[in-house]
Amino acid sequence: MITNTNDLQKFKQQALQWACVFDAVCYLDSNNFNDPYSKFDTLIAVGAKHELIAKSGNAFEALAQFRDENQGWMTGFFSYDLKNELEQLTSSNTDQLEFPGLYFFVPEYLIIIKADEIEILADDSAYVLEQIEQQSLSSPQPYPAVNLQSRFSKEEYLNAAEKIKQHISRGDIYVTNFCQEFFAKHAEIDPLATFFKLNTISPNPFGGFFKWKGNYILSASPERFLAKRGNKLISQPIKGTAKRGKTQQEDEAIKQQLRTHTKELQENVMIVDLVRNDLTKSAKPGTVRTEELFGIYSFNQLHQMISTVVCELQDGLSVIDAIRHSFPMGSMTGAPKISAMRLMEQYERSKRGVYSGAMGYFSPDNDFDFNVVIRTLLYNSAKNYLSFHTGSAITYHANAEQEYEECLLKAKAILEALGQPAAY
Repeated sequence: MITNTNDLQKFKQQALQWACVFDAVCYLDSNNFNDPYSKFDTLIAVGAKHELIAKSGNAFEALAQFRDENQGWMTGFFSYDLKNELEQLTSSNTDQLEFPGLYFFVPEYLIIIKADEIEILADDSAYVLEQIEQQSLSSPQPYPAVNLQSRFSKEEYLNAAEKIKQHISRGDIYVTNFCQEFFAKHAEIDPLATFFKLNTISPNPFGGFFKWKGNYILSASPERFLAKRGNKLISQPIKGTAKRGKTQQEDEAIKQQLRTHTKELQENVMIVDLVRNDLTKSAKPGTVRTEELFGIYSFNQLHQMISTVVCELQDGLSVIDAIRHSFPMGSMTGAPKISAMRLMEQYERSKRGVYSGAMGYFSPDNDFDFNVVIRTLLYNSAKNYLSFHTGSAITYHANAEQEYEECLLKAKAILEALGQPAAY
């Protein structure tokens, strides 16, 4: 069934509110960013006809079998700690969120929005549309203030960053992504209202809302991990961050500084090299190329340096193997990849879980598109545990104080959505 609406934003909110009575919901929104690789503007997958829950160990194998059995639309997420089944790695840090290693579901209902056209894929699509249009949007209810804590004091973070730089000086690694968790126990939030607020404050091209039973992913991600279009794989790592200026003149000056900043350029090119190497495992020989290097893109909260690396997929290689060969994404690990991941398990104080993982979909033509789960709030409503991580790249030239400030800059939109002060 295909229909239209006069108020698309309201329809999306009504549809998501209707969807949230189900245990499985995936909402992906490009927020009107112009992306040559997008198949749609918004996708809403609702209700699980079939589902897969897997722990790290044989999760990718289980997903490959699940995909073979379900060739239509599928949505889900990968947790960062699936790295442990791909390499000789472990994760022994604390995990209070309790998301699975991966979760995918085949939706009962699917809503696809392109421009102002709404397509509802369901046995009873007219009834679904009626249920959505009858939704009266609830007003946000007041909740107690969230009491955020950090796993690191500022001094502890700075000391850890300096120790990581010593590893770089010794040649153990070249670059890494060092992350810290901000969390709140006994936190009560309205996940849907919080997501709407976050998506309004920080609309990004890979924003999304995911509900798995009582666990929620509220994402304002600007980054694509990996997409497949026909026989082409596309990865778009982000490395390089700068704040927005208060005036247009200041904003342009900051963009120019980012474009020529030695440390930002170095970290971007190192990760581009890593991504190229990862894609080589899935590519036809000689087809890996950098489509764009050091592109500067502006979002509400930040400027980002984004590069695009592409390749042609090897004949006969499964889509699950294509993802497995590049997971976790280079922008969230470092180089050399395995050494950086192993080292960060020593210095970080919490499991990343879904943070640094990926969320997205497989389509019936066997294409897929997954974001990088960053700028994202995670919530376990049964335990009332709320969490978000921020990270930044540590290189030889990194200034630990500036990297700490970058972490806070990346947290700004989430803090605002939670009604917290912008500077933590």
